[in-house]
Amino acid sequence: METFKAGELRVDRDTPIVLEGTSSPHLYTVLEGTAIRFKTLEDGRRQVIGFVLPGDFIGLQAAVMAEMQHSVTAVSAMHLCVFNRADLYRMFGEQPERSFDVTWLAAREEHFLGDQLVTVGRRSALERVAHALHMLHGRALDVGIATKTSMDMPFTQEDLADALGLSLVHTNKTLSRLRALQVASWKTKKLEIFDRERLADIAGIENAPPPIRPLI
Repeated sequence: METFKAGELRVDRDTPIVLEGTSSPHLYTVLEGTAIRFKTLEDGRRQVIGFVLPGDFIGLQAAVMAEMQHSVTAVSAMHLCVFNRADLYRMFGEQPERSFDVTWLAAREEHFLGDQLVTVGRRSALERVAHALHMLHGRALDVGIATKTSMDMPFTQEDLADALGLSLVHTNKTLSRLRALQVASWKTKKLEIFDRERLADIAGIENAPPPIRPLI
């Protein structure tokens, strides 16, 4: 991968990494830090479509479709590995195993978007929040930035509300309900998981072991 690497980049919190409707010459792998993927309507309303964690790939959409269909903004200081977008096709020709990893990550994003559609369209508020917390905690466990019972939470409750199609007040009340049920608690930028199995039951998630994800 060193032959494809163009360099490294550090960005501050609230820095836009890619913007909807633009074509970036670079692709990024997140080495450290977190971000959100989102779309913005003409009146300024925002729909969060994904949470970016270490190991995630940013900018693949622009590499394939000429321009980004969503924006990505850092929610914490980030350390990124930078690749030239023009080299992506060469990588697919010269590194088929690594190219499969990129395809795996893209397929996983499609899976998450499908889950997100089910969440917004069919799940109750309690199921939505439980599903989101279970998913975030599981992904953080995968990349070693969480323990079995807790994780630092760089995202805000407003980010969560914008991802789930709920008002901030409704999201806060639902989080309070999960805390009262002694399942999970999110406060002061810390997510605590008291009963992950019950959280999965509320969300309607089967507790099967997740597939081993590649890191690029």
